[in-house]
Amino acid sequence: MADVLEELRQHCLSRGEAGIKGLGRTFRIMDDDGSKTLNLQEFQKGLETYGVNVGKEKAKQIFTTLDKDGSGTIDFNEFLEKVRPPMSSTRIQVIEKAFQKLDRTGDGVVTVEDLQGVYNSKHHPKYKSGEWTEDQVFRSFLNSFDSPYDKDGKVTLEEFINYYSGVSASIDSDDYFVTMMKNAWKL
Repeated sequence: MADVLEELRQHCLSRGEAGIKGLGRTFRIMDDDGSKTLNLQEFQKGLETYGVNVGKEKAKQIFTTLDKDGSGTIDFNEFLEKVRPPMSSTRIQVIEKAFQKLDRTGDGVVTVEDLQGVYNSKHHPKYKSGEWTEDQVFRSFLNSFDSPYDKDGKVTLEEFINYYSGVSASIDSDDYFVTMMKNAWKL
């Protein structure tokens, strides 16, 4: 079972658009009826499409494992929780520190207001050219972390961790990941 989940994870992450965006795209492609959930039939068809050929019984076992609440459908969060790459507590701690730095109001959500004074938009090429306002630069920045199914301009800690789980998947060493995060966020 774990081997098949790992195979699915690798297929999803290899499809480009690093990490969670790739997983979100995979989920949307599998979601034939646009319900934002997958039923067993959509899931089985999605596995076949991605070349994860495990047979109907094995696919049903995986589906049942992913369907945490037993509803008969898998929502994006259930899918994500099992398919995203696991991270060490060391990595999660440094991600949380970066999030806390961004969350200036301390309310657990990063918004455009939080970014003012923390993220310098003046050097963004589209701001320099006059194509975007400072607010548009901030929204674009937040959009990269925001959930693919709920683009609300607010980034929660979970969404931030989800984004970095995709980055983490391509970095073997905890030390290197921590150094990268410290440098990127000036921690």
